[in-house]
Amino acid sequence: MNRPDRRAGAPAHKAGEQHPRFFSIGNLLLITPLCVLGSVIGMQVLIRLGVTTNTALIGALAGMALGRIGLPGFRFYRSIHVQNLAQSAISASTFGAANSLLLPIGVPFALGRSDLVLPMFGGVVCAMLLDATLLYWMFGSRVFPAEGAWPPGVAAAGAIQAGDEGGRKARVLGIGLGLGIAGSLAGIPMSAFGVAFIANAWALLMFGIGLLLRGYFHLVGPLLHLPDIGKSHVPEGLMLGAGLTALLQVLWTLFVGRHDKDAAEEGRAEAPLQRALGIGAGAYVLIAMMIALLGGLAGSMSVGALIGFVVYAAFAALLHELIIGLAAMHSGWFPAFAVAVVTLAVGVLIGFPAPALALLVGFSASTGPAFADMGCDLKAGFLLRGEGRDPAFELDGRRQQYFAAMYAFGIAALVVLFSYGHYFAHNQVAPVDHVFVAAIRAGRSADIARALGLWAIPGALLQAIGGSRRQMGVMFATGMLLVSPLAGWAVLAGLVGRAVWMRRQGEAGRGDMQIFAAGSIAGDALFSFGRSVLKL
Repeated sequence: MNRPDRRAGAPAHKAGEQHPRFFSIGNLLLITPLCVLGSVIGMQVLIRLGVTTNTALIGALAGMALGRIGLPGFRFYRSIHVQNLAQSAISASTFGAANSLLLPIGVPFALGRSDLVLPMFGGVVCAMLLDATLLYWMFGSRVFPAEGAWPPGVAAAGAIQAGDEGGRKARVLGIGLGLGIAGSLAGIPMSAFGVAFIANAWALLMFGIGLLLRGYFHLVGPLLHLPDIGKSHVPEGLMLGAGLTALLQVLWTLFVGRHDKDAAEEGRAEAPLQRALGIGAGAYVLIAMMIALLGGLAGSMSVGALIGFVVYAAFAALLHELIIGLAAMHSGWFPAFAVAVVTLAVGVLIGFPAPALALLVGFSASTGPAFADMGCDLKAGFLLRGEGRDPAFELDGRRQQYFAAMYAFGIAALVVLFSYGHYFAHNQVAPVDHVFVAAIRAGRSADIARALGLWAIPGALLQAIGGSRRQMGVMFATGMLLVSPLAGWAVLAGLVGRAVWMRRQGEAGRGDMQIFAAGSIAGDALFSFGRSVLKL
């Protein structure tokens, strides 16, 4: 399993101990201002830099700092489970405000349809809450196992554990933290380096190859007289084929694979996976209907076209969150922008009008970030609670984390609602919103349709060859959608370092290796956060 090393058999809590309640005065006094801060930081960084920084460790560090104040009332914050709730909440508010809310409502505004902003806002708030709820139900299943990599969660848990226990763990984490900060200072994406020590090696190998191929194709392509890989829609086609195949693999796991009742054994949430997906699909249909009606699409589209929009929007939202969730579980990356481009390209080819396309891409882009972030946070909690050795404590802890996330999303929604007018008044939206609008205005193209169909085939084949455990097609397509060759080299360097470490230390050294990796990821996250704040 992928986890920081905890002494064999050491309990994560005292026998009979109750998990800290989220809705307690101490938690709310800490978490409420953290959620406001996380929401504001998320929006500012998205608007200014086009990305969203991971603030999870800031919440954990705030809890650690308060816990070290030598007054009786502050001892509450020394609990690793309270710190886990804090990091879960600030992370949820950051991704919720930026990726799930502000980015989607910026699409209709950038298109010149300010009248669609509030209908979009209402829809994406519902989608964000549903997004996280579905992962809460699915976490610990065969599709999204608690034992999966979830690298940001491993990093958060490693930092919290090391701060709590000190000793060897703290030293190993400190080495990784220092290397992460130093590498980030040199411009190297050290989170990609650290992830390679934790995640599935095949998935990360394909991710690294995709990053390098996309990053250096502009040098190699002209020599071989090949067209530009981005303008040829190769990455989008690969993701389309791989994503559809991944969905089929999920359905195969659900309805053809094993049907054992594993809820009690794996400590996952109560709802069966099939029921969770069924409820999710139905709820997304209802949200898509709400967006269409509030957006006035009924007056500009035929009944058949309106039904087609609702069905496709719901399908795209569900597929989008599954792809983002799988990518996050295996690599720690949330390729939400890139996958939304695929959804939009297909919508353009179907022939939906521009207002419908703006609502479609905003809706689909809002699904995935909250889903993936919830998985990473629950992974951190799973490790801190003893990896399910006490099923009742584990389920209670997950429930408290879910409450923390829902509370954080509520604050994020209020912050965005009262602040988006300021950004739009200054014509400030997420940079990717202009990319979406440009694609909408470009319209349909037979060449795009052929490219998507052609390159979907190798994407589907690679995903099928790798299977649902390796996710080779999804991860290769994710790498191809991103332009970051340094991240590709960092992934490959990490894989080599992992092989050397395991060859020299064997299984006995796996725990230290993963704590070191957690430090590298944490160092990169802290450096990125600090740099983003200084640039605001």
